[in-house]
Amino acid sequence: MIHKKIVCWIFILILFACGAKKTAEETPEKKITEVEAKPTPVKTKVLQLQDFNYELISNGTLAATKKAELRFQLSDVIRKIYVKNGDRVSAGQKLAELDRFKPEMAKKQAQEAMERTKLGLADVLISQGYLLKDSLNIPPDVMRLAKIKSSYEQTQNNFIEAEHNLNATTLYAPFGGVIANLKAKEFNLPGSEPFCTLLDNRTLEVIFNVLESEITLVKLNDKIIVSPVVDPAYKLEGRITEINPIVDKNGMTQVKATVNNTDSKLYEGMNLKIRVQRLLGNRLVIPKTALVMRTNKKVVFKLKDNKAAWVYVQTAQENTDSYVVTEGLNAGDVVIYDGNINLADQSPVKVIE
Repeated sequence: MIHKKIVCWIFILILFACGAKKTAEETPEKKITEVEAKPTPVKTKVLQLQDFNYELISNGTLAATKKAELRFQLSDVIRKIYVKNGDRVSAGQKLAELDRFKPEMAKKQAQEAMERTKLGLADVLISQGYLLKDSLNIPPDVMRLAKIKSSYEQTQNNFIEAEHNLNATTLYAPFGGVIANLKAKEFNLPGSEPFCTLLDNRTLEVIFNVLESEITLVKLNDKIIVSPVVDPAYKLEGRITEINPIVDKNGMTQVKATVNNTDSKLYEGMNLKIRVQRLLGNRLVIPKTALVMRTNKKVVFKLKDNKAAWVYVQTAQENTDSYVVTEGLNAGDVVIYDGNINLADQSPVKVIE
C-alpha cells in the first residue's frame, strides 16, 4: 500500500514538472516598443504690422439716387406708348403721347382770340394817340390801361395755357434711367396712378442703420462692401455719403452710402448685407482660424523648433477674417493658422504649403 502511494506521488511530480517546463517554453519575453508621435501637418504665417480694416455688419436696402413717378398733366386717351418696363431711356426721350385733337383745337381758338385782342389793343392805343408798332415809346401806365381795356393779358394767358396743354400731351423722360411700373395701355385713359416710374440705377443709394454705440466708429467717406442677400458672392464697393444726426427710439442712426451699379445686377428695393470698413492703421493681425479656445482662454500656437508652442493672447477689434492681437505675440512670430484644432503644447508639427 505504501509502495503504491509513493508511485502516485512520483507520477504527480513528473506531470507538474513537465507542465511547468511547457509553460516556460510557451511564454515569450515581453518587449516594450516605443512608438514615436507622427507630426501634424500645419500651415503657418509670419506676423507683421499691417493696415487693418475694422468692420461693422448691418443689413440695408437699395434705392435709386434719382427716382420720379411720371404722370400726364391731362386726362385724355393714350394714343401711343413708345417704351416698356426695363427699357433704358435718355433725358428728353419721348415716352408716350395722348390724343392731340382737343388741345390742338384749344390752341387754335386761343390763337384766334389773341389776334382779335391785338386789334382791340391797337384801337385803344390809337384813341390815346399812340400806335402799337411804337410800343417802346408808349408810357408804361398808358400801355397797362390799354391792355386791361382790351383784355390783352387774359387772352395772352389763355394762349400760353393752350400751348402748354398741347405740349403736355407728350410725356418725356426728365433724366436718363430705366422704365419701371408701367401698367398703362394704349387707347385707355391714364387713370389716377402714375404712368410709370423712372429710375436712374447706374448709381444706387444704400440705406442702413447703425447702433448708437457704434455710430462714433462710422465716418463720412468710409468704405462699405455690399452683397445682395440672394447672392452673397457678388460684392460691390461704395462710400458713406450721409449720416443722419438723430438717434431714433430704437437706438439706431440711419446712414446712407452710394455704389456704382456698373453691372446692373442690383435693383431698387433689394435687401443687402453691408460691411462698413474703416482703416485703423498698422496693427498686429492674425487670421481668425489661428485662434482656438483652451480652458475658456484664447490661445494661438507658435511654430518653434518644429513644435507647436501654446501662447495665451488678448485680442481687440475684429473683421470678417482677422483679429487684432494686443498681447501675447510680436511681429516676426510664426503662427499656425491651419491644422491647429487638435494640437497640444509641444506637439510635433510639419509645415506644408
